[in-house]
Amino acid sequence: MVERYLMHDLIVPLLKLPHPPQERADLLVRAVFPAEKQDAAAWVRKEFGCRWCSEFEHACTLSPISAYLAIFKQQLVGFACYDAAAKGVFGPIGVVASAQGRGIGTALLFRALTDMRANGYVYAVIGAAGPIDYYQRTVGAKQFDGGSPGFLETLLRLEQ
Repeated sequence: MVERYLMHDLIVPLLKLPHPPQERADLLVRAVFPAEKQDAAAWVRKEFGCRWCSEFEHACTLSPISAYLAIFKQQLVGFACYDAAAKGVFGPIGVVASAQGRGIGTALLFRALTDMRANGYVYAVIGAAGPIDYYQRTVGAKQFDGGSPGFLETLLRLEQ
C-alpha cells in the first residue's frame, strides 16, 4: 500500500540563512556520539516511531554524522537529522510535547542547516514540511513548483 502525503516540500537558501538564536545555558544541541547511537535510537523509536528511527539510525552512520540531539536541563527532549530520507533533505525533526514552545526545535533546525551549509550545501529541502509558515518565517524557506505533494508521496507503507 502506498500512502500519499499532502504536505509540501520547501527549499531553504542556505547562503541566506539568518543568524541562529543565541546559545542557552540550559540547552545543548550536538551531534550524536557513536557510543550513544543505540540508546538514542531507542528513544527516537519510543517517542516518534519506527520510520523516524530508521532515518535517525541512517543519519548516525554518515560521515560526518548528520543526526543531532537536544538536551534540555540534562534531559533528552529532541532530535533532528539531514541526509536521512534523501541527500540534501532536512528532517525528520522531533521535540517531545512537554518541551515544545521553548525554542528547542529552532535550535535543532539551525544546527542542522548550519552544518549543511558548512558541508557545502547551497540549498536544503525540508521534506513534507508541517508548519510551513514557521519554516518561512524562521529560515526563509520557500514553496516551489512541484513541491506538492512532497517527494515522500511514494513512501512504501505496508499494512500492519
